[in-house]
Amino acid sequence: MLDIHKIFESLPHRYPFLLVDRILEMSEEKVVGYKNVTINEPFFQGHFPSEPVMPGVLILEAMGQVGGMLISRRPELKGSVLYLTSVEKARFRRPVVPGDRLVTEASIERIRGRVGKVRTVARVDDNIVAEAVLGFVIAARLTGEDAE
Repeated sequence: MLDIHKIFESLPHRYPFLLVDRILEMSEEKVVGYKNVTINEPFFQGHFPSEPVMPGVLILEAMGQVGGMLISRRPELKGSVLYLTSVEKARFRRPVVPGDRLVTEASIERIRGRVGKVRTVARVDDNIVAEAVLGFVIAARLTGEDAE
């Protein structure tokens, strides 16, 4: 299990855009992590005030960040950053609302050189809420600085 401090070491994202609270399970081929969705999230102010629903693009982002943990924890990639290059076979099955725990499982579909794909499935209470295959490229950080 990885706490938020280990996540900070691996992902460049920070509040309000860090969408992974904890990693529950990690191997070389698979990672499971979650985001606790609360009414305090800034996006709920406008999406939608009377019917708060987590935007689909942020569900995909949370899935991508969990997938990014799988790749970025590799020792040979320390100091690199992942950029999303494609979203394939994306499906949204149910809304994600305040109080939900969005649990994402990501597994490597393939990596060739500096590009690859991860298969992601997000669940709330064992019900699939979204799934997608996310493409990425591994690159040096644009600023050349390590994350704080």
